[in-house]
Amino acid sequence: MCSSCGAEFGTWYGRCAKCGEFSTLQESVVAAPGTGRSAGLRSSGAGTAPARPARRVSEIREAEAGPRLTTGLAEFDRVLGGGLVAGQVLLLSGEPGAGKSTLLLTAANSVAAHTGRPVLYVSGEESVHQIATRARRVAATSEHLYLADGHDLGEAIGQLDALGPQVALLIVDSVQTIASSEVDGRAGGVAQVMEVASTLTRLAKARGVPCCLVGQVTKESTVAGPRALEHVVDTTVALEGDRQTTLRLLRVVKNRFGPADEVACFEQTDAGMVEVPDPSRLFRGLREEPVAGTCITVTVEGRRPLLAEMQALVSPTTAPNPRRGVTGLDSSRVAMLIAVTERLAGVRLHDHDVYAATVGGMRSSDPGSDLAICLAIASAAWGTPLPAEVAAIGEVSLSGDIRRVAMTGQRVAEAVRAGHRRVLVPVGTKETVPLGRSAQYVVEVATLRQAVDALRVRRAAQDGSAASNRGDGRGAEH
Repeated sequence: MCSSCGAEFGTWYGRCAKCGEFSTLQESVVAAPGTGRSAGLRSSGAGTAPARPARRVSEIREAEAGPRLTTGLAEFDRVLGGGLVAGQVLLLSGEPGAGKSTLLLTAANSVAAHTGRPVLYVSGEESVHQIATRARRVAATSEHLYLADGHDLGEAIGQLDALGPQVALLIVDSVQTIASSEVDGRAGGVAQVMEVASTLTRLAKARGVPCCLVGQVTKESTVAGPRALEHVVDTTVALEGDRQTTLRLLRVVKNRFGPADEVACFEQTDAGMVEVPDPSRLFRGLREEPVAGTCITVTVEGRRPLLAEMQALVSPTTAPNPRRGVTGLDSSRVAMLIAVTERLAGVRLHDHDVYAATVGGMRSSDPGSDLAICLAIASAAWGTPLPAEVAAIGEVSLSGDIRRVAMTGQRVAEAVRAGHRRVLVPVGTKETVPLGRSAQYVVEVATLRQAVDALRVRRAAQDGSAASNRGDGRGAEH
């Protein structure tokens, strides 16, 4: 049996034929089929009397939900649906150095300080001295926060028993480093991970203690171990971020007690993870006067609209193959938008280098930013800045049509909240925008040509004004 993916083979191989890992096949003894009651089920089809018979759905009363346990981090609580539920098991995954341990240590300290109940942090990767050093750095010094290290599941449960039934929260870092003595195999193997996760889940449900598990990830950015691990837990969240920036996105992948598409923003600092209640300011440039080659759009991360600034730089070149540089965006989609802008909007780009990027280390694949990218490219090609009050939302097709995107009404409301008084949107958007303050700032455009013509008219007006000023100057000299 492969300890990495769980595949079974009739003989030993040096490499698993399913996952491709080397030296992961281990011999396992398969138990012989029993001869008792369970063995006869296949032939007779008879079953055993259930301990609890099935009941009509109308007879089952809805369970009264108890108060949620707030972690003290408003953004963290928001993506969980208001906090942790009693007995909830949460799996937090992320790349090394993303800040998983720091985030949970900050949350553990906040829970311990607000509830006055013990919070147990068990680490299989670091010693208690290393954890305490990080805890002092992030000011996690509550007297109700307990630290423990070890690799044995029985010892971890023993630490929990020693603190009594009043434990408010249990954190295990990480589930791949804890092993059970009742199961054969190395720590982190399929059998061990499933046994540890299943045991901790049953323990959390029986005692009503929320449990947070840290999960390591593979080079493909997926949770290490079997995919069944994500089915065992109640909530799966992923901490994403680029090592070159301090921005971290906490994305909910699965949640049985709340929405499954929420996103929270944090900033990793020397003092720990700091909440960013208004992340739009991180994704747009702050300047007094608008510059050419920039356009504001509204992207959606999960269910949260965020303002983002699309930037473009267009430079003449004599090279036979002009360069196309992209940062934070899909390069193939930007190449398509450059072709559409030149062919259908009349912007000359075939003999120019074109560079497109986002601000603040943001990565966006949202088609709703297509119109803003095209306008930024046109603005950079003409050297004409867009007005600071303009924002653009919409998907650009190969025919040059502007199409509607999801959550257009929320996007428009976010743009208006940030002070934008002209929001370029596809035709038909006014039907989705609630009547009121936001609707009066909506400007519908059907095609990319129509959107760029507004910029072209502004450019002509500026050129005429500049020429008039130059003429007045020459007249004064004469």
